[in-house]
Amino acid sequence: MKKAIESKQAPAPIGPYSQAVLAGNTLYVSGQIAIDPETGDLLTSNLEEEATRVMENIRAILAAAGMDFSHVVKCTIFLNNMQDFQRINQVYGRYFEGMVPPARETVEVSCLPKNVNVEISCIAVKA
Repeated sequence: MKKAIESKQAPAPIGPYSQAVLAGNTLYVSGQIAIDPETGDLLTSNLEEEATRVMENIRAILAAAGMDFSHVVKCTIFLNNMQDFQRINQVYGRYFEGMVPPARETVEVSCLPKNVNVEISCIAVKA
């Protein structure tokens, strides 16, 4: 059984997909980009601000499923430039301070939706 999870505190999907899908006790969060859910603006002029918006969008979706970052077991980070890895990693790491960080891979891709610099997806499990 699966259930779509939606949060008004995260941007609406820009295609035919759910923000997240809950299957049993596992939440699959779709890749998030730096769209401000209140204004619809894309935040790409400052890399740290962009990464923070992505993580806050993920936080809102996790909360809609009754979860938080401590439930995240796996993340995938897509970058359009691997030279940005350290800057993104610093922002990302703050969201997992004091807990076991999730498994993760980071890959460089040639293009991301709306030409953003970073997209992050995750899987969370609630025991």
